[in-house]
Amino acid sequence: MNKQRKVKVRRWKPEDIPKIVDIQRAAYPKFADSDLCDERNYRFQIEAFPDGQILAEIGGNIVGYATSLIVQLSDESPWYSYEEITGVGTFSTHTPSGDTLYGADIAVHPDYRGHGIAGKLYQGRKRIMTRFNLKRMVAGGRIPGYKDHAGKMSPEEYIEKVKSGELKDMALNAHLKAGYEVKGVHLDYLIDEASLNYATLIEMPNPSFRPTRRKIAASAIKRPGRRIRVCAAQYLMRRISTLDEFEKQVDFFVSTAEEYHCHFLLFPELFTAQLFSLMDPDLETHEAVVKLSEYTEYYVKMFRELAQRSGIFIIGGSHPVPAGEGLVNAAHLFTPGGDVYTQEKLHITPGERKSWGIKPGKGLKVFDTGLARIAIQICYDVEFPEPSRLLTLAGMELMFVPFSTDERKSYMRVRYSAQARAVENMIYVVLAGNVGNLPQVRSFLINYGRAAVLTPSDFAFPMNAIQAEAESDTETVVITDLNLDDLAMQRELGSVTHLRDRRPDLYEITPKLPIEIVRISR
Repeated sequence: MNKQRKVKVRRWKPEDIPKIVDIQRAAYPKFADSDLCDERNYRFQIEAFPDGQILAEIGGNIVGYATSLIVQLSDESPWYSYEEITGVGTFSTHTPSGDTLYGADIAVHPDYRGHGIAGKLYQGRKRIMTRFNLKRMVAGGRIPGYKDHAGKMSPEEYIEKVKSGELKDMALNAHLKAGYEVKGVHLDYLIDEASLNYATLIEMPNPSFRPTRRKIAASAIKRPGRRIRVCAAQYLMRRISTLDEFEKQVDFFVSTAEEYHCHFLLFPELFTAQLFSLMDPDLETHEAVVKLSEYTEYYVKMFRELAQRSGIFIIGGSHPVPAGEGLVNAAHLFTPGGDVYTQEKLHITPGERKSWGIKPGKGLKVFDTGLARIAIQICYDVEFPEPSRLLTLAGMELMFVPFSTDERKSYMRVRYSAQARAVENMIYVVLAGNVGNLPQVRSFLINYGRAAVLTPSDFAFPMNAIQAEAESDTETVVITDLNLDDLAMQRELGSVTHLRDRRPDLYEITPKLPIEIVRISR
């Protein structure tokens, strides 16, 4: 097709959306599907602000697009993540009385780059800004070339070299050419491996803006204080005679978390081993574990009902479940909406392999609950730093670690590792373990543990980086509030900035399998 034909810029029509989805995928081949807009997102966007969604076509063939919405930003806090400012891609934050045009996305099909199409789309955006008499146009800009220079220079230094012409960056050069000014650079605007999750805050003023003609009827978007309350169960292993006793003990923790208005409740790893006491004590360990796995349907049904009743996100510890010809140790996340998600244990101890017959699981998942982006690492998994770093780079803010350890040294391995993960990734880590013993059960004799909530180590957090901690050897809970805004701030302004100061010029970490981002609707 002749790429030199005239480029026409026009507003979207609903029937254009499938083609726009295709162009987005072609323009961002390294982005996971979960990080891209789908047809539903685009329908929301065109309904929210039809005038702000434009496309470029050549001879009737759509070759590029640009999306935008009007917002009212606070000058005291002009930086927002992509999901905050766009309403998770729905444009529910569109504010007709605002004074700023936010450029959410712009893309040109790779086959048509280098022909001035992006420039035409930027001109289209400028016309929108002028038509609606808006003060400015802002956006979060990718810097995909930075990955090749990270470690050798800061992102700010990289941007200056691109501005001076010493380096080239496909996205940043396009923004500068369009007339944007770089106002800052921030981490975690969106998940973007090529930009190492950095993005520029770019602004283009409207020289013809007339403030007296624009009456501001709405207040600026204020980032709500992102606070959550978590509860970690310290579960006492004691002999039971019926399933009813087991359910009452579980319900005690759920009712406690409900009474104290918690958002999340964590149970320990393999606390369902208490059900061994309902079995023949002479069973061989592996045989008993297989029998325990037969309770999976019962376990899932019980917790699903408890999560729906309480309105709490419940991480139901972990439980052995059948997988092919063997068993995996799987943590289960039960949502208030009745959905159930799993995270398999990836690293298996020698004892689990030999005595329990547990096989290593697969996959890493980040669960976007709407309250916080969480992940689950089961006991031994937290002793390996690579998965936690990958999860952090995929957006994790809070890690839940259900564990089961038999004596103090085992516990301290988990505890020290969890603390290290909190510090090096600037995340919160919640620990929940078993205490007590089952003396009549050979398969699960003794337990040692202390439930705790761990933090990074910096001025915004407790002196010892421990938000809360239980006394050992007693059945209790740990309940505390966590401020997720503190994490975002400390990642940018902390005494040390581990995520910013990585050296990808010397080392890098990449997953063999894509990390799954699970978006949960309550």
